[in-house]
Amino acid sequence: MPQDTISPPLPDHAYDPLAAEPPYPYQELIGFRIVEWRENHAGVELPVATKHYNRHGLPHGGVLASLLDTSFGFASCWCPYPGRVRRAMTLSLTMNYVGQLKGDTMRATGWVTGGGRRSFFAAGKIEDDTGALLATASAAMRWRGNGGDPMGDPVAP
Repeated sequence: MPQDTISPPLPDHAYDPLAAEPPYPYQELIGFRIVEWRENHAGVELPVATKHYNRHGLPHGGVLASLLDTSFGFASCWCPYPGRVRRAMTLSLTMNYVGQLKGDTMRATGWVTGGGRRSFFAAGKIEDDTGALLATASAAMRWRGNGGDPMGDPVAP
């Protein structure tokens, strides 16, 4: 006897996952904000302050890595279903520092490049507000829970 196939509900196009995503403590510590978020793509901006500099007066490489890692995580975890969430974790992050900051704001852009049900790959870049390329990166990542499914998991109460 054939089984009925249940289709997932259509996403609510009026729902804005970015508006439903409150800042988390590390985000507040560093000071970045999510400025763009859609399926397989995310943008993260940081107004650069002296607290982000290393002892040589340049933005610390860990800050740039955090921005790219965050953009990869958000790019992979787009979920347009209210009350549901997708989660991912980084398995490997490869950074390439290629230029120096000329402007006042850094913007990391990340995108999913491929993968399967449990793991996937992402790539991205950081430019400043003058258009100077600061870094590129790639990552191997893994979805947590049911994150590989666009419906994700219910938000924990």
